[in-house]
Amino acid sequence: MSFNRRRFVRASSAGAALAALGLSAGRAGAQGGPLDTVKIVTGFPPGGTSDTLCRRVAENLRGGTYTKSALVENKPGAGGQIAVQSMKGAPTDGSVILQTPASMLMIYPHIYKNLAYNAFTDVTAVSQACTFDFGFCVGPAVPDSVKNILEFLAWCKANPDKANYGSPAAGSVPHFIGVLLGQAGGIELKHVPYRGSAPAVQDLVAGQIQAVSAPVGEFTQQANAGKIRFLGVSGAARTRFAPNVPTFAEQGYKDLVFSEWFGFFAPGGTPAPVVQRANIALRTALEQKDVIDGLAVMGLEAKSSTPQELAMLLKESYDRWGPIVKKIGFTADS
Repeated sequence: MSFNRRRFVRASSAGAALAALGLSAGRAGAQGGPLDTVKIVTGFPPGGTSDTLCRRVAENLRGGTYTKSALVENKPGAGGQIAVQSMKGAPTDGSVILQTPASMLMIYPHIYKNLAYNAFTDVTAVSQACTFDFGFCVGPAVPDSVKNILEFLAWCKANPDKANYGSPAAGSVPHFIGVLLGQAGGIELKHVPYRGSAPAVQDLVAGQIQAVSAPVGEFTQQANAGKIRFLGVSGAARTRFAPNVPTFAEQGYKDLVFSEWFGFFAPGGTPAPVVQRANIALRTALEQKDVIDGLAVMGLEAKSSTPQELAMLLKESYDRWGPIVKKIGFTADS
């Protein structure tokens, strides 16, 4: 399907969705017109993946039928919790939208005893934003002869003092992937938490740590330069961002299939018509070629959804991670 045809289909879909609300595209503006300003809130600082995604989407919202102006508000801290918590009591008119990785909603409720928000009542699903897989890489601190996960685990057994790996944060999906790989191989891998993927990859390249588990896009530049080596990726199928790298499942670890997603959420209690209108605007923005291409640079696959699909995905993700976290035995206090 050509890009022009995609735009036609998208416009037709948006019109159909508005019609379902009893609105034409023109009447949608007539019923109050575009919002003056929309804030997209992210729990991470400027320059990172989450922030970049928000800014690309905001650029495509500005001046359209949804809002005259769109800006990104960074609320970093507590691993993304502060941004989610800020939705409590926020306006429910569509002027405030949260963009968050799934972990804050699907994993944090299982590891924090006194989480300051409820993942199902304090936010309202609007649209999925993108998906991505995780990679497991080694650097110069591991011999070149180690080329896959099985060989890495065997090397760790022979060198238990060097059986280390880093991740972007304690309690993150990459952290748990390392734990589960170690359990599958019958060895405990020592986890070293970092404040984000970038410093972990820097230490990996420098030989300061043996391995790192992180989103695939965080590794591709250094891997393509030959400075680090992919041992495996976490998706159900190989990722187009590292097509020659086998999945964990291909290497015999059938249960280690993990992807994560980012999503857009309105404050809890936002009326359905407001959610639907925001959904149409966000889905249209996510289908723009500049957004798709911009996300691909970071190893992200743009992917929108209906509010109902995102709500179902959140529930499925939450239910899946509960038993995993319990098996690992990790809490934020551990």
